[in-house]
Amino acid sequence: MAAKGAFFDVDGTLIGTNIVHAFAYYAMNQGSILATALQTARTVLSVPLFWATDKVNRKLFNELFYSYYRGQSEDRLQVLSQELFEDVILPAIHPGTPRLLEQARRAECRIVLCTGALDFTVEPLARHLGADDVIANRMHFVDGVATGKVVPPIVEGAHKALAIREYCLRQGLPLDQSYAYSDSFSDYPMLAVVGHPTAVNPDLRLRGVARAYEWPIIRTTQG
Repeated sequence: MAAKGAFFDVDGTLIGTNIVHAFAYYAMNQGSILATALQTARTVLSVPLFWATDKVNRKLFNELFYSYYRGQSEDRLQVLSQELFEDVILPAIHPGTPRLLEQARRAECRIVLCTGALDFTVEPLARHLGADDVIANRMHFVDGVATGKVVPPIVEGAHKALAIREYCLRQGLPLDQSYAYSDSFSDYPMLAVVGHPTAVNPDLRLRGVARAYEWPIIRTTQG
């Protein structure tokens, strides 16, 4: 059994896409020309709103963003998640991602993807990368149809840190010996909760924090 955990943010850290790309893919593959056209138009018009909300409040962004899934079929989303992986996510895996994960395996870490994306979106990637587990948001479905609400608590910010802490307790992994990797300052709580944080392709604010605390800074965008 792995002696410690290695928790990886996904978007921007391991791959070059994000959850808006995933939603756009689902929106543009609804099965009928009319449904596709309407959902695509709605998505395009919403992108500036997504961007502005994300800058102001990540929790509010998640609640708003996932409300756009309301009415979509669970079965259809499951099928599309595999197609999304093959068409969008697989080509976007950063060149340095396999090497980073292999380093974690050699360090006897349990590899866990920790992301604000929906579980069915990230699970094909987890299987491809050989991850041991996934911490992700779960869409609430009623009679096989998405309600547009995520099963609480939403995995973001401080809740990511809490989820990692609880995961380590359940799995018997020492938090102070575990690792976390992210590209975004919004994941500062996730990085700060473990004993070995690493900034990966960091944004400006995270780069500044990493330098101040002398955290390792690495890039997966290069092979």
